[in-house]
Amino acid sequence: MSNPSPKPASAQKPYADGAAFIDGGYVPIAEARLPVLDWGFTRSDVTYDVVHVWKGSFFRLEDHLDRFLRSCEKLRLSAPARDEIREVLMECVRLSGLRDAYVEVICTRGMPAPGSRDPRTCINRFLAFAIPFIWVITPEQQARGAHLIISQVQRIPPASVAPPVTNFHWGDLTRALFEAYDRGADTAVLVDPDGYVSEGPGFNVFCVSVGRVRSPGDTVLEGITRRSVRELCEELGIGFELGRITPEELRDADEVFLSTTAGGVMPVSRVDNRILGNDRPGPVSTRLRDLYWAKHEEGWHATPVDYRD
Repeated sequence: MSNPSPKPASAQKPYADGAAFIDGGYVPIAEARLPVLDWGFTRSDVTYDVVHVWKGSFFRLEDHLDRFLRSCEKLRLSAPARDEIREVLMECVRLSGLRDAYVEVICTRGMPAPGSRDPRTCINRFLAFAIPFIWVITPEQQARGAHLIISQVQRIPPASVAPPVTNFHWGDLTRALFEAYDRGADTAVLVDPDGYVSEGPGFNVFCVSVGRVRSPGDTVLEGITRRSVRELCEELGIGFELGRITPEELRDADEVFLSTTAGGVMPVSRVDNRILGNDRPGPVSTRLRDLYWAKHEEGWHATPVDYRD
């Protein structure tokens, strides 16, 4: 009698590719579904936040929960209690078994009452998921320094979509990404309605001039990783400020780098046709990046995941 065929890995570990929480239960990420009539899909009427897990610990989990709940409040969305959200995120990571993960929490408007277009009749939907870690700029690109363009695409005006509220209005960001790829670059930063440097697809941007770090302040998402950069600069005695940056100032900077939950501190070596330094990550960018990950190893802002059986 022949031995039975072994089960595929997906059957042995159904959450190996990631785990999701939706409609009150946990499912493998491939099975997570959103109704086609949910306004989160049809209208981008949704908010979200992304936190990462690195070597078994969430990084700045409470800060991300703060921002997510503020966004829900500003958009008049009803989310579960903070402790419940925290537990859901923990369980998604625990089920997946991932030690390095990209973890997203989402609240959509949901669907209105039949025959209605009144958002007040919608029942909001809460969901979350954990998948393997995502790099906005890959480690290989970071090693040589990312190639960045200043896009011709203008960022959505802050008077229309408030920058502090995380949202899925990515039409402008996606257009800028395609522009970057068409020009042979890795990614793009957009300008605001007044022509100043704003932000890129999922990241804040920084310039270093005469040893001082600057980043746009008013027309961008208030990045949690940007907050970490500010703390690292204070620790290292590096000047830091928020303020307007012109495209010319970014191109003429001594160094440029990016920051995001999905990649940390990411050095840039080219802006448009300008090569920065020796076409490699600069010393300040490198120092900040190395310290950022070293402090992860030390448990900086860490919330360990309980991977109990």
